[in-house]
Amino acid sequence: MGDRKPYSSDVSDEQWVLVEPVISAWKAGHPSVSGHQGRYAMREIVNAILYQNRTGCQWDLLPHDLPPAGAVKYYFYKWRDDGTDQTIHDLLRWQLREKKRRLADPSLVVLDTQSIHAAVGVPSTTTGRDAAKRVPGRKRCLAVDVLGLVVEAVVLPASAHENAAGIALLDGVAEQTDTVRKALVDQGFKKSVVEHGERHGIDVEIIERNPTDKGFVPQAKRWVRDGGGFRVLAGNGAVGRCRGAAGEVAAGTGARRRVRAGEGAGGGHVAEGAVGGEAG
Repeated sequence: MGDRKPYSSDVSDEQWVLVEPVISAWKAGHPSVSGHQGRYAMREIVNAILYQNRTGCQWDLLPHDLPPAGAVKYYFYKWRDDGTDQTIHDLLRWQLREKKRRLADPSLVVLDTQSIHAAVGVPSTTTGRDAAKRVPGRKRCLAVDVLGLVVEAVVLPASAHENAAGIALLDGVAEQTDTVRKALVDQGFKKSVVEHGERHGIDVEIIERNPTDKGFVPQAKRWVRDGGGFRVLAGNGAVGRCRGAAGEVAAGTGARRRVRAGEGAGGGHVAEGAVGGEAG
């Protein structure tokens, strides 16, 4: 960081201790043909990515006391394309789960979606209109564990049905781990999602809403996502704003990034909730 003043988005010393071994291993595995070690410290590259992700600024508008946009984008796209960001995310999730005295991988996940307005300039080929919620834009979809930690993230046009989201999420969960045996969903997900879960050995349970409830009423167990996941995502700009690094790949410590019907937005940021005494 040198002599510059720190930004609130900078990685802390404690965080860097966790991330640095992965970055250093990547660096050692990708030596420059010329033997050049690089002009910029890897920690500052990470700080620049986090700054862009937090603020949503254009790459070329990164502050002058951070590495230049060209260098930052080089590592950002490299780590996105080769799965390094996925590796970091998984390691952090495993560590958090074990710190909470749980197994590294969950046995239960909660699936849900939220339609959001897309930013100005987002390609129309990747957006749609959620007729039920009257929202034009994109649908962000998450699978989280009982701690609210993101296991899978998918972004679809807002016009996509919940079933399409559920199937995509189940495929991603099954691809990442073979430990998940149960998934909780709301009534927006239909029989096809239940049947698709069976193919992966996942029991999909539809949690029905009490017909006497009015307004927002957290449902048992499913409040993990409602109370934590999307609220944190919307607050830190990782998905909600769909712009900049977040719009291009959902940068940061996100789950497996997938954008259907075109590239452009989505992803997740680790969101932690507190749930005691539940399996998962």
